[in-house]
Amino acid sequence: MNENQPNTLAPDYFDDVYRANTDPWQFASSPYEREKYAATLAALPRPHYNRAFEIGGSIGVLTAQLAPLCDYLLSVDVSEAALAQAKQRCASLPQVEVKKMQVPNEFPEGEFDLILVSEVGYYLSPADLARAADQMLAALPTGGQLLLVHWTPVVPDYPQTGDEVHEFFLAKAQPDGPLRHLTGQRHDKYRLDLLEKN
Repeated sequence: MNENQPNTLAPDYFDDVYRANTDPWQFASSPYEREKYAATLAALPRPHYNRAFEIGGSIGVLTAQLAPLCDYLLSVDVSEAALAQAKQRCASLPQVEVKKMQVPNEFPEGEFDLILVSEVGYYLSPADLARAADQMLAALPTGGQLLLVHWTPVVPDYPQTGDEVHEFFLAKAQPDGPLRHLTGQRHDKYRLDLLEKN
């Protein structure tokens, strides 16, 4: 890898953040997050998904809202502290599995008809994002959907911006590409793009 390339943020980074604050991004209390979650769920065109995979589920706020649309929802994160809260929040949702997993070094087996990448892609280096994208494409059946939602302002700690993550995936939605772009929204501080496997 190019030495000038930023590195993926390590699990220790997130453990430190959650040790300092149990809800560091105010997922459970912020009006911004509430509105964004509503827009995220509203962007999904299907009323039901058989198998869904949420990468970077954090403390499980969005996981719990997504669960009613899914027969099975696997939500993963790298932080034990975040996962403990997610397990508690989703304890009454039998279709939800909360698991520690570091994508792309680990990736679940099987196909998923929905993969959600919300507020996590910019934590990955460009090389790791490319690896993760290949894994996601392999896990999506024809017609499977990939939903991207990311904060767009620059954060100095992060290897990439939300815009860079989205543009990387949108490049795969060119004619003859593996994906097609179904819908996109740009809000004040975040963007949302829904893609589908060809």
